[in-house]
Amino acid sequence: MIEPSLSRRQWLGAAALGSGLIVARGSRAIAASPAPSSPAADEALQRLLKGNQRFVHGTTKNPRRAPADFRALAEGQRPVAVIMGCADSRVPPELLFDQGVGDLFVVRVAGNVVGGGGVFVKGSIEYAVAELGVRLIMVLGHSSCGAVKAAIKHVDDGDPLPGAIAELVNRIRPAVIKAKDMPGDRLANAISANVLLGVETLNNLDPIVRPAVSSGQAKVVGAVYDLRTGAVTLSG
Repeated sequence: MIEPSLSRRQWLGAAALGSGLIVARGSRAIAASPAPSSPAADEALQRLLKGNQRFVHGTTKNPRRAPADFRALAEGQRPVAVIMGCADSRVPPELLFDQGVGDLFVVRVAGNVVGGGGVFVKGSIEYAVAELGVRLIMVLGHSSCGAVKAAIKHVDDGDPLPGAIAELVNRIRPAVIKAKDMPGDRLANAISANVLLGVETLNNLDPIVRPAVSSGQAKVVGAVYDLRTGAVTLSG
């Protein structure tokens, strides 16, 4: 869990670290304190992909999932990556990347929607970058995504959707439209397009993520998980 009650000063310091800024205090300018050490983005990505290969081949190490492992992390966390994934019950990032407790900072909403996710989604990702020093952010979609299917049907039929589902599906609509004239499978194309739109949104997310990416401190990647094979493929 996120450690509660960050003071405004602590948060500004963390934000400054993520964006490479300096926090002004009175007449003095002070550099933000270093965030906890985290693997470089490419190193973290290779760790995830190797873990996924173990998952695909049935050779998982199933690391750090005993109660004692949780107790060891009671005072803090050092995740190696942020996973912005779908809430779908079939896509648990810790399992498909063969990672253990404390390895991944996971944010999950239906359709892995980033744009329109508001402060809860974007703020969670910013927290991981600024306060926890995470260098890799992955937007993870998956095959046969129900939210994307609903968006395609909504675009085709123009049917009204109940409650907040309508707003959620509308956030995926641009990906459906973008993929409409692409060759190949329409659903797969829309899923990939939705992932890439999420990557684009995060690459341009101020005031923390965009500067961190621009300076090389952080990296945003997109990927799609295949429910049938278990394999994760990078997008773009």
